[in-house]
Amino acid sequence: HSMKTRVPFLSTIMNYIVRRKGKQIRPIVVLYSAGLCGEIGERTYRGAALVELLHTATLVHDDVVDESYQRRGFFSVNALWKNKIAVLVGDYLLSRGLLLSIDAGDYDLLQISSRAVRDMSEGELMQLERSRFLDITEPVYFEIIRQKTASLIASCCAIGAASAGANKELTDRFHAFGEKIGIAFQIRDDLFDFGDNDSGKPSGIDIKEKKLTLPLIHALKQVSPGSAKEILKLIKSKTPDKEKLTRVTAFVNENNGMEYARNVMIQLKEEAFAILDNHATRNELDMRALVDFVIDRKH
Repeated sequence: HSMKTRVPFLSTIMNYIVRRKGKQIRPIVVLYSAGLCGEIGERTYRGAALVELLHTATLVHDDVVDESYQRRGFFSVNALWKNKIAVLVGDYLLSRGLLLSIDAGDYDLLQISSRAVRDMSEGELMQLERSRFLDITEPVYFEIIRQKTASLIASCCAIGAASAGANKELTDRFHAFGEKIGIAFQIRDDLFDFGDNDSGKPSGIDIKEKKLTLPLIHALKQVSPGSAKEILKLIKSKTPDKEKLTRVTAFVNENNGMEYARNVMIQLKEEAFAILDNHATRNELDMRALVDFVIDRKH
């Protein structure tokens, strides 16, 4: 209902966006986090809607930026209605999220989510700037991921906690917790790229887009500068995607990239639990279920 509009054409696009919804991980994280801190009420549902509106706005804009014509097997808004309309629709979604919070006086939730939007833009720009040179080190990778991916999941945890009446200290702890699982969530994605998924087939999307992922960054560190240069040259080259993917995947596996990334992911998960350990959450099992849901996805 946050999507209602007086413009019939806009209604058509909104209906399309609502129909092609994904796994809704983010609103679920908001509800879960609220449940661990107190009662799930109207404020929690508004917080979940706010996150989903902002997230959808960034996706619509991302598709324009990436000149991407499909998302999850559906056409993107820009593929069907052109860039100009997609940018305006993204702005519209953003404003609906802001108004939802302002009209209800949820200024604290709005502050948390607005910081996430700022971080996401910064992370995206940092990645664009760095990927031109493919010189991403591990600390830079984590900084980009923290802003680009983890900041939104962290804000979901914090919004959930705050919406259920958690104090600032506890809300901050939930934010830190979310940041850890958000980074682990991204590493999970990195692993999919090299075939750690149900089909066992590498998707290779990141390699195609010349993005450096954690398994690859680690593998590059294990070999001589000369060999690393060869691989980077291969990624940048016009070699057919299939051959490129086979060679890069073999290189990553030979140099323990997958195993390393998987271990980092498990460690982040443990660190996340440690942050909330001495908070008597309602149910430790729920917390674990939430983290496993976010991280142990198969697609």
